[in-house]
Amino acid sequence: MSDVPSSVLGGSYDRPADTSARIQFRRALTLTAMTLVMPGSAQLVMGNKKVGRISLRIWLAFLAVGAALLVVSLTSRTGLFSLMTDPTVLTLGRWTLIAGAIAWVALMIDAWRLGRPLEMARKHRLWMTGLNSALCFVTAGVMFFAAHMVSTSQSFVGTVFSASTTSAPESGRYNVLLLGGDSGPDRSGVRPDSLTVASIDKDTGRTVLIGLPRNLEDVPFKPGTVMDKEFPNGFDCDGCYLNSVNTWANDHADRYGTKSPGIKATMDAVEEITGLKLNYYAMVNMKGFAKLIDAVGGVTLDVRERTAIGGIGSPVRGYIEAGKQKVTGDQALWYSRSRVLNNDFSRMGRQKCVINAMVQQMSPQKVLLNVGKIAKSGKELLSTDIPQKDLDVFMDLALKAKSQKISTVSLVPPVIYTGNPDYVKVRTMVGAAIDEAEGTNAAAKTHLARAALSVPPTQEQQVEAKAAAKKKDPIEANQSSDLAAAC
Repeated sequence: MSDVPSSVLGGSYDRPADTSARIQFRRALTLTAMTLVMPGSAQLVMGNKKVGRISLRIWLAFLAVGAALLVVSLTSRTGLFSLMTDPTVLTLGRWTLIAGAIAWVALMIDAWRLGRPLEMARKHRLWMTGLNSALCFVTAGVMFFAAHMVSTSQSFVGTVFSASTTSAPESGRYNVLLLGGDSGPDRSGVRPDSLTVASIDKDTGRTVLIGLPRNLEDVPFKPGTVMDKEFPNGFDCDGCYLNSVNTWANDHADRYGTKSPGIKATMDAVEEITGLKLNYYAMVNMKGFAKLIDAVGGVTLDVRERTAIGGIGSPVRGYIEAGKQKVTGDQALWYSRSRVLNNDFSRMGRQKCVINAMVQQMSPQKVLLNVGKIAKSGKELLSTDIPQKDLDVFMDLALKAKSQKISTVSLVPPVIYTGNPDYVKVRTMVGAAIDEAEGTNAAAKTHLARAALSVPPTQEQQVEAKAAAKKKDPIEANQSSDLAAAC
């Protein structure tokens, strides 16, 4: 026995122990990996087979639901959006994610137990404990975060799109009145200083934006309405413009049987002005608009002119210089509303360019990555009567609109003069723009020929038009068959 080297004795006993430790470590790693990829498989192989079978069945059901959603997304985008906005589906999905996170963590911990950590070498035990803890944290964190996003989206959709009445498209188009609400300490309520009708083809998403100046005079109203009875010759009182309709109706709310008389009266006026039946409205609060832009990381604009920040009831505190650049929410807000260095008609053109930029740059990926911020800003940003039932339709149309040209027609000089607008000419212009967007050029030419027979502008109006034309304003965005090219 003394003739045998001690190194040989040591080797004969240490090597099997090292091999066993490595095998045990690999087994523990395998069990953890199995639980990560297919929850319940580790229990089925090494532990409680009943728990393993139940977990695997639930996991396979999850995979089947995921496959079904993939098929729906490939075959019916509207169907997918419908599921994503259904309150029952959202509630079920949120609680399923929470329960799944807890169950997955429990299976991870059990897989760590099945790996017999107390029998491992110290360094292997530390590695497995650290790895298992990290995986528990990541998997649970991701699922809890997803549940939080679902809850946030559900709250946003339920709060903002709480209306229940749906409206069918008129002549194959959805017509939505977009209002820019400008509130402040020196004003009572929210005054719509920006009014645009978005007329959207229900099949293609092809959109025509119809810009209405806030200072249109002698505004007509739908026959038989409260405003028509009060102002049978149009809104012809002193200082009464289109954006004042909202205030007048709210001040006489007792004459209306609705909780939003100002919006109702404004929609009645816009329908009579444009000749279009409006389906819905969406009121955008300017402060919420700035937060929305910040929520998605800003928006890139080709700034056509040096634009002042501030100056409307406050000192000018800066400028947005001309040139292509990414702007913040505050800058986008002032680019949309500033008229210190220019005029209302330039502002209307800039607003349309901001709308175009948002349509083109708000991708589904950007929305999903910023859904929490968007939902938070959205509650402050938007009030609308678009019901939750129609939200899937408009989500689908928004994506379709990205691949289509956006046309614009605006009731601005030299075509329309806000002091004495020719509303017959307005309706022919709107009809021509929609016909052209739909490809019915013959009808568009007919509308334009009728518009040419309307009352010609006065000499004073011609001078006003020439003065506006001399300004280097982005007014071409007000009348365009391709808004992206004009911006």
